[in-house]
Amino acid sequence: MARPSIIEPIPIPLSDDELIARIFRGLGDATRIRMLRFLLDGPRTQKEIVAEVDLSQGRVSQHLSCLVWCGYLDSERKGRSVEYRISNIRVAALLDLGAGFLDATHGDIGTCRIVKQED
Repeated sequence: MARPSIIEPIPIPLSDDELIARIFRGLGDATRIRMLRFLLDGPRTQKEIVAEVDLSQGRVSQHLSCLVWCGYLDSERKGRSVEYRISNIRVAALLDLGAGFLDATHGDIGTCRIVKQED
């Protein structure tokens, strides 16, 4: 059985609150944050990203696909490789805001227990 697509074929009208929540869910993985931080220094190939985060190519590919589909990254095929780059300078601002929040709260988020809500 095929996995479900993570891209909606037709955009679903959602409230601004739901769309903002999706922004944070897209950033909700430490590996994706590491990848974004690495890419803030400039475009990189998938091979370079794999080496940086020390995960399998398949796992990195899944994370990169999420970041591209959610609008954090752009990708461009260059010969046999794909190069990734930050799509919008606001990505850096989001990461900086997260780091500032962490500093301001003295890491209290480390004691936060996230409870998954049933839909």
